[in-house]
Amino acid sequence: MSGELFTPLPLRSGQVLRNRIAKAAMEENMAGDGQLPDEELLTLYRRWAAGGAGLLITGNVMVHAEALTGPAGVVLDEAAPLEPFSEWARAGKSGGGAIWMQINHPGRQIGSDMPGVVWGPSDVGVDLGRHSRRFGRPTAMTAEQIKATVTRYAITAHRAEAAGFDGVEIHAAHGYLLSQFLSPLVNRRTDRWGGPLENRARMLLDVVRAVRDAVSPSFAVAVKLNSADFQRGGFDADDARQVIGMLEPLGVDLVELSGGSYESPAMSGRAADSRTQAREAYFLDLAKDLVRTSPLPLMLTGGITRRETAETVLAGGVAIVGMGTALAVTPDLPDRWRRGREADRGLRPVTWSDKALASAASMAQVRHQMRRIARGSRPTPGTHPALALLAERRRQRRALRRYSRWLTGPRTTPPGGATTRSGG
Repeated sequence: MSGELFTPLPLRSGQVLRNRIAKAAMEENMAGDGQLPDEELLTLYRRWAAGGAGLLITGNVMVHAEALTGPAGVVLDEAAPLEPFSEWARAGKSGGGAIWMQINHPGRQIGSDMPGVVWGPSDVGVDLGRHSRRFGRPTAMTAEQIKATVTRYAITAHRAEAAGFDGVEIHAAHGYLLSQFLSPLVNRRTDRWGGPLENRARMLLDVVRAVRDAVSPSFAVAVKLNSADFQRGGFDADDARQVIGMLEPLGVDLVELSGGSYESPAMSGRAADSRTQAREAYFLDLAKDLVRTSPLPLMLTGGITRRETAETVLAGGVAIVGMGTALAVTPDLPDRWRRGREADRGLRPVTWSDKALASAASMAQVRHQMRRIARGSRPTPGTHPALALLAERRRQRRALRRYSRWLTGPRTTPPGGATTRSGG
């Protein structure tokens, strides 16, 4: 499954990615009016499309209008107009690569100031110490809500294909809803969705089946999975190995490996148990172990910034290298690598001792760069993280007011669609 960085990667759906470099999902939080992609988001993706990556994976698109990771999140449900998403797909494919939509439900990882619903497998809240009040207190999902949410994933995937996307990636990492069901620390259910791993994986597997049934065989279906949660007693590498085996018979094309959650932000190199302190390729050691037994091609994301590191990842048996922050700073990095060049500089490091605050500041820095690219400006990697975080919070307050008005107002139902406001 390994190969040279600029060789094609064929997938079981029949798609062929033109090289082994992917723009991994980063939460843009850049939705325009109506929680839809707008011209700034299209400009950002045209820039990435021109940068030489074989695959672009969007930031997470919400399957449930009443459950967003942030107030400026994009929503694609049965009531959303399709044309803005068609424009997004065209922008992402304008450079000759593929574009997949990451689809997600945040579950319990929803701000306490957000309207809508806060659900989880159990009523276990996010534990961030003195920052815990930033998140709402979840209620345990009923069987009916679980089944309705599975259907939402399928609807979003079906509509993504109709809009012209080449595939979807189902987000089951970073402590979001499907990851919560997988975690024995968060999932304390005693019914068919809780207990042994086979039960905790049930919702993810049901989502994959429903999505695969809702799209054509040539449409790619991928899953983003934690290699580990990096919390004692949580989802670990052996669990990941077993889940990958469960996914193989379901028509999955690719599994992307990452790690961590808001409670243990390993995805930004700040795990609670200090196992991802490497400056690059945070999860490579775990990925190497999983590659040995994986029946599916694996993608690795987390801290990769240099071609030498990317080639080391491929040499370890990983099929495709994913990059996020590096492409927010240097959107043409794949083309630079092809020409024998590297990035000029990286983001200003965040060295704060408060891991939750440092993680939030790191994400704010990345979004600041994406917004600059979206406006046609050059990234400014030296931006101070505190300034980026303050600006991010101001934007979030404005977006929250807009989202609250939108959520409680009427929505136009597209042909073949129907709005849902019951919260079920």
